[in-house]
Amino acid sequence: MVFVVDDLLNKNLSEVYVKWNEMYLLSRQETFKESDLKNFQEAIEKWANLFIKLFAINGYTTETYEALHKTYVKIPYRLSNKKDVEEQMMKTIRRKAIIKQNDFKKKFKTPLKFNYSSKLFEFDISEAFEFIDKYKNETNLDEKMIKGLDHFIQSLDSYFDLLKISTAQGCHIKIYRSVTLENRAILRTTNMFHKRPWFSNISVTMNDEELFEYQSDNGICYVQTLLITEVF
Repeated sequence: MVFVVDDLLNKNLSEVYVKWNEMYLLSRQETFKESDLKNFQEAIEKWANLFIKLFAINGYTTETYEALHKTYVKIPYRLSNKKDVEEQMMKTIRRKAIIKQNDFKKKFKTPLKFNYSSKLFEFDISEAFEFIDKYKNETNLDEKMIKGLDHFIQSLDSYFDLLKISTAQGCHIKIYRSVTLENRAILRTTNMFHKRPWFSNISVTMNDEELFEYQSDNGICYVQTLLITEVF
């Protein structure tokens, strides 16, 4: 499917593509009537308007840039004296950039922890088998999430072995739709995101002893996330 990323269809981009094809087909006609030229002009205008709307720099329109210029250049200039115009403008812009950069550094100086959101389920480890049998048969669950539930206990055992946890008594489980990682990327496992399932792909660095068991890209394998869980 053209213009599909992570199973999400970009309708705006597809519409631009359709309008471009309509315009192109009209342009390939060998002869034109007056009505054909009118239709061709309308097709050009529709395609151009959609293209400008979709591909405006940073999503900003001309009016937005004019407003920014007025706020950060023209108004500060009028408030100051009118000597050395260009130098004043450059100093104003540079000062705004420095302030913005310093604020960004202060805001993200400390790495972000995992930020879980949109809780789906919560249960005690002692109720795990009962919970899985109940919910994996629900009709509104995506088959990928059901597969994640089928492998949940096995994955949890591997997790406990990795951390050398001998007993899981009193352990509590939460399952979420999404989590924001330390690099601020968002990982999703949901049946419905903009009317479509979204199960994010991630890269995994393989152990040397397992490297030849899978197809990899320079030691990196790519897998699909089926469940996002918090264990505490």
